[in-house]
Amino acid sequence: MPLRKRASRLLAATFIVCTALVSVGLTAPADGPFSITIRPILVRLAIDIDIKFGPYHFHTCWSALQDTAGS
Repeated sequence: MPLRKRASRLLAATFIVCTALVSVGLTAPADGPFSITIRPILVRLAIDIDIKFGPYHFHTCWSALQDTAGS
């Protein structure tokens, strides 16, 4: 099997797995073992993203406006 074909299959499989994980995480209940929560914050033009996987919790936030509280 040529390298290009193998790489394209690997990329397609990775895309399918990531899409499945995001779909399951977005539709899972908040108290489930795996969940993804995306909350838009319109006042700051921001997005809050919470990812919970078992006992681990990852939180990130992105804002289009600069945070002026630090200066």
